[in-house]
Amino acid sequence: MAHDAELAGRVRRAVPDEKNVREVTMFGGLAFMVDEEMMACVSGGGGALLVRVSRSRDAEYLKVEGARRAEMGKGRSMGEGWITVDEDALTEDGDLHFWIDAVLEYNAEKTAEC
Repeated sequence: MAHDAELAGRVRRAVPDEKNVREVTMFGGLAFMVDEEMMACVSGGGGALLVRVSRSRDAEYLKVEGARRAEMGKGRSMGEGWITVDEDALTEDGDLHFWIDAVLEYNAEKTAEC
């Protein structure tokens, strides 16, 4: 499974140590699961990052530079809460941490609802 190994390493290092993390191939890349919830998926050929965020903050997150609605195939939107972040928007560690924090926040909200 092809994925951007450098970006995958950065994601791996950015996840808090206390989290239960495993890596799984899915969505054509390498997905990072935290407590059995997808945190992020690193794709190949361009190093984009797929994240799942709160639908209530979807519009806000889409305004962040480099963020766009995730698609599953050309022109097939994955819907609210699914965002692809371009590699160029992840050059700084702070940018990557912003997205990881957004996903972990969403995952915590989902867990609290159960």
